[in-house]
Amino acid sequence: MKILLSWSSGKDSAWALHMLNLQYPGAVHALLTTVNETVNRVAMHAVRRDVLEAQARTAGLPLVVVPIPHPCPNEVYEARMRVAVADAVAAGFTHAAFGDLFLEDVRRYRVEKLAGTGLEPLFPAWGIPTDRLASEMLSNGLRARVACVDTRTLDAAFVGREVNRCLLEDLPSGVDRGGENGESHTCVYAGPMFKNPLVLEPGEVVTREPFAWRDLQLVAEPAIWGLTPGQTPGQTL
Repeated sequence: MKILLSWSSGKDSAWALHMLNLQYPGAVHALLTTVNETVNRVAMHAVRRDVLEAQARTAGLPLVVVPIPHPCPNEVYEARMRVAVADAVAAGFTHAAFGDLFLEDVRRYRVEKLAGTGLEPLFPAWGIPTDRLASEMLSNGLRARVACVDTRTLDAAFVGREVNRCLLEDLPSGVDRGGENGESHTCVYAGPMFKNPLVLEPGEVVTREPFAWRDLQLVAEPAIWGLTPGQTPGQTL
């Protein structure tokens, strides 16, 4: 088994990595992330490229970046993902894993697009109630900040906040505790899936209706795996 994990930079993909590491030790061989090629940030989350690369370093895994334009027509996205999937299969990957929790249409889309490619989909966190999952994450040392909120469902004051029990208690009724309906997106900086924590500093808030983002800047990361900041594990499959 050789797993390629879809990596958003947020808590759900990070927790999927943790679960996979427990269930299939050593089987995750790379992280795959779509990056907005215009601003060089993680698509939707708007996490900086250097933060993304630091996450890969502390996870001890190669990072595979799929650049996409902004805006990105669906046919362009799917064409670029087909190339990434074909490259993964050629490199011996057997499975693609995702941090999806309960959205049936998203899961169905992934299963349909991977059918016949040679990659079998995995959903390690699927079906776990999101309130219970959030509690498990925090109890086991996952640390993250809110990187983006949809202001149609969540006040912009939440962006940049630490993901903790206080934040969970402050969420309005009707907002999913995991943000699975798109209410928010996060950036993880510590947890059992990382060798060492990252230090992030919240910067300015950028608002483009209906979304608000907090710029999260990498302040420090421990030197690990013989690498220094600015280096990243090999980015080829």
